[in-house]
Amino acid sequence: MNLPNKLTLLRVCMIPFFVLFMLTDLGGEAGKWIALAIFILASMTDWLDGYLARKNHLVTNFGKFMDPLADKLLVCSAMICLVEMDQLAAWMVIIIISREFIISGFRLIASDNGVVIAASYWGKFKTVFQMLMIILLIADIQINAIQAITTVIIWIALVLTVVSLIDYLIKNKGVLSAKEE
Repeated sequence: MNLPNKLTLLRVCMIPFFVLFMLTDLGGEAGKWIALAIFILASMTDWLDGYLARKNHLVTNFGKFMDPLADKLLVCSAMICLVEMDQLAAWMVIIIISREFIISGFRLIASDNGVVIAASYWGKFKTVFQMLMIILLIADIQINAIQAITTVIIWIALVLTVVSLIDYLIKNKGVLSAKEE
């Protein structure tokens, strides 16, 4: 297993620790900051594994499949925690998670047809804005300007979620019409 794939698996392994510090009193007052540090570190592995895979020609089908799945697990776990903490509206999270299920379903159908679909740029932008949104919400900085920026980032993340879904469906519509043998 190459280094980018190990980083992807590390990201997945960090999720339970992130959730533990987000939703429990473990760590006391520092708990949210520990959770934030874990989330930022996990998010950085997303960038690093992709960079290393492309730079060193280590792109694998495992990485194409697991990297977006690891991102989904991390981001969805964080958003569910934020709903639990009343920092993010459940309806927004439902839209975002629904998009992830639709894309995952598409990827399964494509995989059955021998096609591996890598993440698009819209999907990557969506992930960056979702991660930024989560970082800002966890930090919960009580300065009006930061709160306004956070609100804008939330809406950008939601719009990019929908745009990336539409882009993905249009670009890959042939996957659904592939003939079964």
